[in-house]
Amino acid sequence: MRRLLVVDDDAALRRLMRIELGTEYEIADSGEPEQGLALALEFKPDAILLDLRMPKYSGFQLLQRYTSFNRTHTTPVVIVSGEGGAETKQDCLQLGAAAYFEKPVDFQKLRECLKEIAKPQRHVTKREVRLQLRVRLALHGTDSGGRDFEELAETEEVSLSGFLCSCTAELVANTLLDVYLAGRGKSYVGKAQVVHTIAKDGPDRRYDCRFVEKIGPWVLQ
Repeated sequence: MRRLLVVDDDAALRRLMRIELGTEYEIADSGEPEQGLALALEFKPDAILLDLRMPKYSGFQLLQRYTSFNRTHTTPVVIVSGEGGAETKQDCLQLGAAAYFEKPVDFQKLRECLKEIAKPQRHVTKREVRLQLRVRLALHGTDSGGRDFEELAETEEVSLSGFLCSCTAELVANTLLDVYLAGRGKSYVGKAQVVHTIAKDGPDRRYDCRFVEKIGPWVLQ
């Protein structure tokens, strides 16, 4: 029997998943997103159903980890979220999600989707490795209020094509930033686009950014 992992803080939805899909799949579930990666490694599911908005944790972060870790990057991740909108869906697909369903769930369509993707090698997610690495950056751009800003920031994760970092400036999706490596001198890397805000914690906001142009050296080559 094929296996499904459900990561959602809504206990009622997890029970409904078991009722609707339990005859076709062996299901493991958790309402604790922090356990989501460990469960994926231990349970070895054929597909993962993931919520986006959970207390103290972002499903975007977990999606990034699933699609970048060597042991989970070929496991299709299906987003099941109460957050609608074409932009959010596109962000998830860019991060490697196999499909996106809005709540309330259309289980007939979900079954059809899982039947197609929950097979070995049928869906290959983005294989770009993201490393937990702290790198000092200087960011130049225009904030949501139209004001020019220049700020030092520190990455939490980096990849060949982007980075996750915190900064105090309030930015909107698709904002373009000039990115410099900050050290003894500033070294221009190129332009990056804000994909979305991962979470807010006090005065700092955390942004996932993707390079649209790289001219200078980056920490990963």
